[in-house]
Amino acid sequence: QVQLVESGGGLVQPGGSLRLSCTASGTIFSTSAMGWYRQAPGKQRAWVAMITRTGNTNYVESVKGRFTISRDDAKNTVYLQMNSLKPEDTAVYYCNKAISWLPWGQGTQVTVSS
Repeated sequence: QVQLVESGGGLVQPGGSLRLSCTASGTIFSTSAMGWYRQAPGKQRAWVAMITRTGNTNYVESVKGRFTISRDDAKNTVYLQMNSLKPEDTAVYYCNKAISWLPWGQGTQVTVSS
């Protein structure tokens, strides 16, 4: 069974940056559009960004210009570069396929606070 493992989260001050990584066992990356999602305290999990097999990207409006999703299929890894972080970006971040979700990983906590 494919397992998703997210990493790279942490505590950062407003305006700071983090780079999240997500690796998966198996070879799902090369055949799938991938996405990043986040779940803030008391809220439902929400889509943040996606990247197609050919590298086209799309973002939720609130992160456009600040976040960049990328992928390295040779490493079965998808990244989320987060710049100019805001307190409202605080959440647990997850990766998964863009459609037909796999079992969710444990996520990685991102806390933006001064």
